[in-house]
Amino acid sequence: MTVVTMPQLGESVTEGTIIAWKKAEGDLVELDEPICEIETEKVTAELPSPVAGRLVRILVPQGETVAVGAPLCEIEEAGVPAGRPAADAPASAAAGAPAGEAGAAAGTGAPSRRRFYSPAVQRLAELHGIDLSQVQGTGLGGRVTRKDVEAFAARQAQGAKAAPTAAPAPPVAAAGAGPAPGGPLTGVRRTIAENLERSSREIPQAWTMVEVEMTALLARRDALQQRIAGRKVTALPLFIAAVCSALREHPVLNARFEQGELRVSRELNIGVAVATDWGLVVPVIKDAASLSIEGLAARLDDLVTRARERRLSVGDVEGGTFTVNNTGAFGSIASKPLVNPPQVAIVTLERIVRRPVVTGEDAIAVRPVANVCLSFDHRVMDGLDAGRFLATLKARIEAGTFG
Repeated sequence: MTVVTMPQLGESVTEGTIIAWKKAEGDLVELDEPICEIETEKVTAELPSPVAGRLVRILVPQGETVAVGAPLCEIEEAGVPAGRPAADAPASAAAGAPAGEAGAAAGTGAPSRRRFYSPAVQRLAELHGIDLSQVQGTGLGGRVTRKDVEAFAARQAQGAKAAPTAAPAPPVAAAGAGPAPGGPLTGVRRTIAENLERSSREIPQAWTMVEVEMTALLARRDALQQRIAGRKVTALPLFIAAVCSALREHPVLNARFEQGELRVSRELNIGVAVATDWGLVVPVIKDAASLSIEGLAARLDDLVTRARERRLSVGDVEGGTFTVNNTGAFGSIASKPLVNPPQVAIVTLERIVRRPVVTGEDAIAVRPVANVCLSFDHRVMDGLDAGRFLATLKARIEAGTFG
């Protein structure tokens, strides 16, 4: 009997959610055939079967979030009958799970002496100040899940708001009105919240901005657009090329700060923040400095398309060393991005606008300009390092030297 467990779909990922089971109990499965679809904070991916055989038991229901390594299902390999557990066997034993994880002895209803909680459940309970021993689990064998903690927190919040006397009746909702917004964050939005909270809590972040004339960049973009048919070319691939050029000169920004150690990377793996209908994702352009501007444009278009279609693989979101965000696409002219840990810096390209500027002859001319904003980890660099990087980046863009 093969027990299929929750894989680690990406670095630093500790849990995943079963979005859908593609096979039912009793179904035959082929080697590498998808058996379920999993969502993590980084990707949504199909889980292939490690063996050919018959799916005999599903251990995690659809919609439940479990820790990496948790048993998901059992597959009886073809030609190797393993014999199903007796019908009256405890559910935890049939699942191959530790007795403590089940939380209760199946068939008896007696509580276990030791309850197991996933790291995600423990973090969520700590965030809401919840004693997990008071939470009734609805997972396999009575295990406490994230949804159980969120529901418990919601009940606590409602109880705290309840008045000691009878409250007035709520207003009648308009016909067709949906539920009021609010409640615990779930899914990708919750994961984004946890990551940003970590960034804000752990990293002493500083911020700085320069104004950059974009005449040369726009001219290069227009020339590139004439050579590339069928796809709109934006300023972003040119901006990324200029970022790579500046990072070569200032490598301290192209690094990861992990376990108290600064690890400067030789490869320029540029993460690009992509807004989707289901949350923010940051696919990575691996070894971006090795690509031409045309290559960067093609790679960027591919990653953005697959991000918005939820088709990114684990490799697409791992290993980033520096992040770029095109906030100007939303009309922003200045922003303060949060560093994406364990990286140490993030830069934004703001909206390109036409403004009157003073030229070298003290004359006034209208030029396309944009603000470029940088947030950085003040533990590993000072304003001098950040300022020099932005000065180099500004010079590259204004001179039209993107390689």
